[in-house]
Amino acid sequence: MTGNDQSMTDSDLQTLDDKAMESLRAQITEHLQVKDINGEHVGTVDHLEGDQIKLTKSGSPDGQHHYVSLSDVRSADEVAVYLSKTREEVMA
Repeated sequence: MTGNDQSMTDSDLQTLDDKAMESLRAQITEHLQVKDINGEHVGTVDHLEGDQIKLTKSGSPDGQHHYVSLSDVRSADEVAVYLSKTREEVMA
């Protein structure tokens, strides 16, 4: 490292985390598929509620809404939300 290198402060890291979360939230839209870490279908996005994704109840075996924490989201694109856990872990 040279004398000009600067390490990121905690504030800089928090700003990056906030921007990443903001970007992720913007990508999560109604009717996107939700897939687990193995690519298996978990549900369909109804909408965001705070720091959770509310899944539609129509795709649920028990006919109830289920929720997925945003902290369990690995990524999202125009097709699906991809989780970092298995379906079983999410639904436990």
